[in-house]
Amino acid sequence: MDGNDKGPGGEDAGPAESGDRAEAATHTVPGAGAHAAPESGPEPEPGPDPDPDVDPAPAPDPDVDPVPAPRPGIAGLRLGYQIAAVCALVIVALAACAHVGMLFLHVAPSNTLTKQHGEVIDEWIYPEFEQNWKLFAPNPLQQNVAVQARAELRTAQGEVRTTDWYELSAQDGAGIDGSLLPSHTLQNELRRAWDFYVGSHDAQNRPVGLRGQLSERYVRRIAYLRLDREAPGRTGDEIARVQLRSKTTNVRPPQWSEEKVSAKPVYRLLPWWSVAPDDLPLSGEGTAR
Repeated sequence: MDGNDKGPGGEDAGPAESGDRAEAATHTVPGAGAHAAPESGPEPEPGPDPDPDVDPAPAPDPDVDPVPAPRPGIAGLRLGYQIAAVCALVIVALAACAHVGMLFLHVAPSNTLTKQHGEVIDEWIYPEFEQNWKLFAPNPLQQNVAVQARAELRTAQGEVRTTDWYELSAQDGAGIDGSLLPSHTLQNELRRAWDFYVGSHDAQNRPVGLRGQLSERYVRRIAYLRLDREAPGRTGDEIARVQLRSKTTNVRPPQWSEEKVSAKPVYRLLPWWSVAPDDLPLSGEGTAR
């Protein structure tokens, strides 16, 4: 028997002694808990092994300033290239503005600029940029149109008397002037009715189709109601017929323009219209003065 099987006294170490040593090894010595490692959760799974062929990224040096990121667009170019790029953009913008202006003058109605620089505009437009449509149709109105009306009165004694002309358009203008919220009727009733009549009659005031007859009745009724509101006659007088006319005056051109227009007004006189029962106010009776 060798020495590994003997106890400290040279005697054999029995099974009980071996068991006592093993049990003592499993017990914790009091006070040793302060030095023991704390319990932890499950150990994390090991990650993939680093590639030995790839060098790890070096740690940034705090004493070295970081390299600024490159600026996008023109700001990222050098000064010389920046100046060249700005000049190119300015030239393109000016060319685009000039082209749009030429196209506008080409399709616009005849005006002072097109009369003075018509050849330059045509040289720019034709033949590559020719336009066969008009931007303004019809041409902007360059005239003042005033509608006037008068009445033929039948007096109580059976006589006939004609009133002076009443400026219906001027009355509408006076009602609109200074008003913050003028009514739509006051602004457009007479004007649109006259445009309706002119557009549905020929130069001899003959109606064109059913719309011409409708516009005639409409204008006649407006004129009668306006004149009846003015009370042009005396007591016992009534309106038998009404007549309208338009006074057209050209708008004066600006002082810097060389355009010459006539300042003489042009009149369009309509025939006398007899007042029909449908033209009377809603009361059903004409106003007896």
